[in-house]
Amino acid sequence: MRQSVLTKTLSPAWLCLLLLTPFCNAEIEAEDQQSQPSRSDYSVSTGLVDSVPDVREEKSKFKLGSENLVVVPVPVSNPTFGSGLVVAGAYYYPQSEEQKKAQPPSFTGVGGGYTDNESYAIGVMQQNYWDEDRWRFTAAGGYGDFKLELVDPDPSQEGNLAYWLISGYFAQVTLSRRVMESSWYLGGLVRYLDISQDLDLNLDLPDYNVESQIQSPSLGLTIEYDTRDNTTNAYNGLRFDSKILISGQSGRNVSKYEQYYLRLRGYHQLVSPLVVAWDVNGCTKSGEMPLWDTCRLDLRGFPVTRYLSKKSLSAQVEARWNVYKRWGLVAFAGGGIIGNDTTEKFDDDVIPSYGVGLRFMVMKSQRINIRLDYARSDDNDAWYLGVTEYF
Repeated sequence: MRQSVLTKTLSPAWLCLLLLTPFCNAEIEAEDQQSQPSRSDYSVSTGLVDSVPDVREEKSKFKLGSENLVVVPVPVSNPTFGSGLVVAGAYYYPQSEEQKKAQPPSFTGVGGGYTDNESYAIGVMQQNYWDEDRWRFTAAGGYGDFKLELVDPDPSQEGNLAYWLISGYFAQVTLSRRVMESSWYLGGLVRYLDISQDLDLNLDLPDYNVESQIQSPSLGLTIEYDTRDNTTNAYNGLRFDSKILISGQSGRNVSKYEQYYLRLRGYHQLVSPLVVAWDVNGCTKSGEMPLWDTCRLDLRGFPVTRYLSKKSLSAQVEARWNVYKRWGLVAFAGGGIIGNDTTEKFDDDVIPSYGVGLRFMVMKSQRINIRLDYARSDDNDAWYLGVTEYF
């Protein structure tokens, strides 16, 4: 039996994807896939990190600024946060010609956004590359204030919605090193969250910490592998990443919990205008954890506040077709399962996700798309507007 409560992790990655979209995994789509831009040397030899695209290279109404400073306004809309505007800026540090061939540009970024459900966030991000991309450093921090909807898990209260208010600070630092001269990277991660929450539901969730104020430090290990032919919206290649975190929490109760993440994405250009992409994403956690740090289903068609569990597994596939010049179409389908916390096993019900989308390329040199998707899942449906592909 499915559980219908919140399942979105409040983390630096979440804030990055929500508000700093142009500078976090900016996806790319070619105007003419028969004439792809040339790849830099580092993309061929060592794989590519999910880094900020160098949007300085092309004049576009999509961005403001000059030289090494760029500001990008982005409209966003999704069923979790509603509609709003994100403004993000980045300063790219100058590179020599040798550095441009060997590694992505280092940068300092700032961003903030507001949506019509009265959610907002601000954040800063630093990303550096050294020694021909053998070393990678990322630091992020900020503040968020979110107003989310919860669905009452009691079957007798079907359709009963309540607000879940979350606010607080976060900071995360990651340092990784390439293993030999391969496409593998091994790194360490430090994270700290100081979160306040206010539940407008009398939830009986013995396996989760629902205290009003929680501080949570974490230490972790990261493993990455990347052979994609582009940092985002690749035509060919694989992207694997895994994280293991040991997290503590303080408040009225002091305890620790463990987190494990595993994700594999693949990209295949079947013919010149058609790319097929697929994504498998798994999460499992043990111990009593904050309600805002549960596993989630990374699928479209419902708010991320729809499902909660200590385990989740999802898979999806997407066909991306360049129809005409800057215009493209996509079709996607997938499904996911969540854990049954009573038995510590996965639920039998598969949660579906399927839909179609429209793409418009706003920057040719970086192949950056504006994305409009319509998705369905059971009796739910949703529209998504933003910059970047979904995965």
